[in-house]
Amino acid sequence: MPKLRTVAVVAGSALLVRRALRRRIRTSPLWPMPALEEPVSGRPRSRALRLLVASREEVAEGVVQLRLEGRDLPRWEPGAHLDLVLPSGLVRQYSLCGDPEDTSSYTVATRLVPDGRGGSREVHEQVREGMELEVRGPRNRFPLAEAESYVFVAGGIGITPVLPMLRALPDGVGWRLLYCGRDRASMPFLEEVEKLGGGTGRVTVVEGVPDLDAHLADVPEGAAVYCCGPEGLMAAVQERFPRVRLERFMPRVSAGGAFEVELRRSGRTLTVAADSTVLAAVRAELPDTAYSCEQGFCGTCQQRVLEGEVEHRDELLTDAERADSMLICVSRARGDRLVLDL
Repeated sequence: MPKLRTVAVVAGSALLVRRALRRRIRTSPLWPMPALEEPVSGRPRSRALRLLVASREEVAEGVVQLRLEGRDLPRWEPGAHLDLVLPSGLVRQYSLCGDPEDTSSYTVATRLVPDGRGGSREVHEQVREGMELEVRGPRNRFPLAEAESYVFVAGGIGITPVLPMLRALPDGVGWRLLYCGRDRASMPFLEEVEKLGGGTGRVTVVEGVPDLDAHLADVPEGAAVYCCGPEGLMAAVQERFPRVRLERFMPRVSAGGAFEVELRRSGRTLTVAADSTVLAAVRAELPDTAYSCEQGFCGTCQQRVLEGEVEHRDELLTDAERADSMLICVSRARGDRLVLDL
């Protein structure tokens, strides 16, 4: 009997140690180093939530707003976004445009892009009230920084991350918004935006292509400039204000030098062109390679790296994960060769 008691005590102690170790590793992916409030690079994975599509409303021509309900939802700050896992498994990112203090629901909006990558079409055609969707986040790559004054430039659906910022600005802070779109009927939240301006000239609405030189000619010294919208608009604003803060959810061409990728298990060697991606080159040879967001957010295309140095361009992996893996949709080789476990 004493021997059985000893075995039971040892087994129980071992179980407690394993549980403690798992908790410690979750707390810090770099364990046994101290946990960091912000990883040196990459971001920890957000836990997934299942939320109810409580309402679906067309808030402008071609723009659908979803209200996703849950309980005790993680709080967020203006500029944050969610990853939505769509019924097909595609993962897409949408800016939160509701009330950050509301912990019972999240609100997002998306414009239908007929010739896009399929995510917006799926939201518009397949997502209905009463469905459940998996979401990850919120995460914020576009935070509202403290500044003496603010200048916002939004194009169409690009108003979604800006709207909570306008609501959150303290009284007395100077700000102005240039909001442009194809026409007023296609511009979501236009009525609320104009009310926030209060008829003081803070909000300028432009139908069509704006004259940026005219509208942004007198940006105050020290003003924080924010822009979200079509790639052409953001590029034009960035040309005039190199330190502009941008938010984009469309994939950019991952430019860089050409390099080779060896797929060790497949016995193939590929060339990744300067204006292409590892993912594109791999899928040309292995069409069933999994991927989703193509922007370095979701982690679907993560692959193990056997040799070579990686230039990481993702928004997801932790330092520990970056030591031996990469997201092949955006990251590239620092040298002229990588070897993947594919």
